[in-house]
Amino acid sequence: MPLSARDVELFEHSRARLEAIAYRLLGSAGDAEDAVQDTFLRWQAADRERVETPEAWLTKVLTNLCRNQLTSARARRESYVGTWLPEPVLAGDRMLGPVDTVEQRESVSMAVLTLMERLSANERAVYVLREAFGYSHSEIAEILDITESNCQQVYRRAKQHVATGRARAEVDGPTARRIVEEFFAAATSGDTQRLVELLTDDVRSTGDGGGKAPARATPIIGAPAVARFLRNLFKPTDVKRNMMGGSPTLYAEVVNGGPAVVVMIGDRVLAVMSLEVTSDGVAAIRTQANPDKLVRATRQWSASEHGEPLDAW
Repeated sequence: MPLSARDVELFEHSRARLEAIAYRLLGSAGDAEDAVQDTFLRWQAADRERVETPEAWLTKVLTNLCRNQLTSARARRESYVGTWLPEPVLAGDRMLGPVDTVEQRESVSMAVLTLMERLSANERAVYVLREAFGYSHSEIAEILDITESNCQQVYRRAKQHVATGRARAEVDGPTARRIVEEFFAAATSGDTQRLVELLTDDVRSTGDGGGKAPARATPIIGAPAVARFLRNLFKPTDVKRNMMGGSPTLYAEVVNGGPAVVVMIGDRVLAVMSLEVTSDGVAAIRTQANPDKLVRATRQWSASEHGEPLDAW
């Protein structure tokens, strides 16, 4: 059945919400865009006159597409080169979806997106739909074709898996920049102890190069080890400039609702270093350097304004 202007309008009205759901479910903006496009194709092929509630129908189709993709993604990630980390999304990107409540902001943080890798496809779907989008258990049960009591059990398990036992700090834009500036100043000062004082004792640093950019295959754990690594990382050398293809420029930005260092080469995002901030200090550093996962960030960067850079090498 050909799509009418009304049919297209109905879908486009839901697109941003569908993208936000898919991104939280998949941890990848690129995969989320593909899932939304597949949902559109199914909308195009459907007997739309029999669809009573288009929003519910589209959400169910998208969620089940993402569940199937999560199942196949687990197999692909077994052969992934190095550590897999979520794709970072810059502040203002509609892919982030609603961030009005603490639960909504938490659900799109790099920390929670990483933790959600522990969940089954069903657990992840229930957690995202409940925490970030406020669906009732009866609505989620209908979407997933499970009972309401089963949905409640799955939700409790998901919450337990995602809980870290350490409260993350709420960070607004100005605070995020101040944190990054302090972090950068310590990392480039040459005083390792100054940096250690900003980190938690059990801080964990991970990087994702996807086999396409330099990144450590294993995490670095502990404040002294992470501080030494960061001191060497932020020390400019001709070798590093040659590897990067030029002198990078660093910016303090908000990424996935948290403070981050964005590394630029010209108009291309080379890497995003996200800081997980708690009341005890920086508890985790996640660096995304896989160029495949920085395409959208580069596109969004060129379409938005930014403050003065931290420094250039």
